[in-house]
Amino acid sequence: MNEKYWIAFSAIEQLDSTFVQRLYNYFGDVETAFKSNLKDLEQIEGLSVKKAENFINKRKEINPDKAEEEILKRGIKFITFDSPNYPYMLSQIHNPPMILYYKGDLLSCNLERTIAFVGSRRASFNGREGVKKVISSLANTDVCIVSGLAAGIDSISHQCAIDNNLKTIGVIASGFDYIYPKENKVLYEKIENYAGAVVTEYYPTFEPLKFRFPQRNRIVTGLSYGTVVGEAALKSGALISANLTLEQGRELMCIPGAINNSNTEGIYKLIKDGASIVTSGNDVLNALGWEIKSSLPQTCNKNISLPLPQKLIFDIIEVEPKSFDELQTLTKLETSELLTVLTIMEMDGLIEMTEGDRYKKA
Repeated sequence: MNEKYWIAFSAIEQLDSTFVQRLYNYFGDVETAFKSNLKDLEQIEGLSVKKAENFINKRKEINPDKAEEEILKRGIKFITFDSPNYPYMLSQIHNPPMILYYKGDLLSCNLERTIAFVGSRRASFNGREGVKKVISSLANTDVCIVSGLAAGIDSISHQCAIDNNLKTIGVIASGFDYIYPKENKVLYEKIENYAGAVVTEYYPTFEPLKFRFPQRNRIVTGLSYGTVVGEAALKSGALISANLTLEQGRELMCIPGAINNSNTEGIYKLIKDGASIVTSGNDVLNALGWEIKSSLPQTCNKNISLPLPQKLIFDIIEVEPKSFDELQTLTKLETSELLTVLTIMEMDGLIEMTEGDRYKKA
């Protein structure tokens, strides 16, 4: 088996995917490429001699059998570029990763129904709620949500996919020896255990260095038929992902937000430049030309036949969340009665508490 040579290439930290791809395309075999000498490499048109020399020197430190053993010891699965299971959409970008390491069940994800969600790490309440609204309206379908497992919009996207019975793929910017950010440890475990897969192109020992995050973004968008931008400042990683989406010839979509939020300045720039506006899952499906039927019955509308106090509260929080004091002022209910009504509504799953002790629709 030649898989160990793909792993050996990836274990050389100074190499990038384009270098390995050029060698593989030239020699037509990964083992031959890995064992090539400098004279062979000098025959490849346009290949940097310095990079070739660096590869020859660093290769001496790599034992392919040992490198493969380290992967297997950690329980990490992988797909190589020459595998029939390699994701088709990812293979079509100009610099696809030559190997994808993963934990979880990547093959359980429908790679023909992939949508990327990207956005600010410091997402606003409205930004998070917008992403939740769009993803939740795709509930119980075979759509797969792809994101970068970062804080903010990424984390919200993965969690909302899990909450709505959707598969999700998290693409990380390091090897599996690291979890970044650390607070996403539980989210990693949920995805790996039952909700999809966590994937990376990096050998397990590679750290989450700054330059690897933009590299990671090309995989997030490359795996996907389209990208939805939840929030983006004018200078942000989300805008990098948006540009990658267009370069890869994929559909770019944006969730509009408040115009006085600096995190939406990038959104409106993209919209002015031609990105589709989406406010629901149906908008996403229409933009991609997909027809998808839910595999499970839709939940009933919980706003039907509510008792008067509950209906009043529901109407008040229709537009934006309200605090207890605001609700009391608007409903004119006594403190004890309002507490009782809110408790019942929470227990019934009609409302939930959000940041700042404010109530919103569940």
